[in-house]
Amino acid sequence: MDAGPRYDGGAGAAGGDGPGYGGGRGDGGGDDAEALLRARLRLADEQIETPPGLWDRIREPGTPRAPAVVPLPRRRPRMVVLVVAAAVAAVALGVWWLVRPGPASLQPAGPTPTVKITVYNSEQACRTGRSLECALRLANDPRAEYAARGNSAGRVWHGDALAARCVVTDGRMVRDEAGVTSTRWYLVTSGQGVRGWLPGVRTRNTREVPECPAEVR
Repeated sequence: MDAGPRYDGGAGAAGGDGPGYGGGRGDGGGDDAEALLRARLRLADEQIETPPGLWDRIREPGTPRAPAVVPLPRRRPRMVVLVVAAAVAAVALGVWWLVRPGPASLQPAGPTPTVKITVYNSEQACRTGRSLECALRLANDPRAEYAARGNSAGRVWHGDALAARCVVTDGRMVRDEAGVTSTRWYLVTSGQGVRGWLPGVRTRNTREVPECPAEVR
């Protein structure tokens, strides 16, 4: 009966010694090995150097490369305006060259335009021939007395063609042999170059003659 307790006590002592010995030896060896491994990994990590360009080579293949920024040339508004203005000036010059007038030439002043009038004598007998009795007077002054001695510039006859330059409408009134009166006087030049004033009653003019300017009245 006494053998039972001794057996249990011995087994308990042996069991107690086993776990205690195995646990202490296992814990100490594992910690040393782990510490040694960590030290070697840390040393190896510190000795690794990153090769040049590594990050560019391992960049994601789908990432597009940013385009290089190229500065655009600056606009020059003033230069553009000058170019446009020069082009417009060139076109205008070309048009002017095409439509430019020819060289102006000064022409000598021609003779004063005149109107042809014909001398008319109211006396039937004096419509033919050129006698002194049938001559009609050209006056020097249309406002002086027609028959005055000094108021004679020359003679004309019925049917003579005279060149009338102009007319005055306020000259001295003259009455012809048929009783016709007029204050019109024509500044005329005869075919012989005689210049004077012909009374309106000595012509039957139907053409328009310009009025005389003030300096020839």
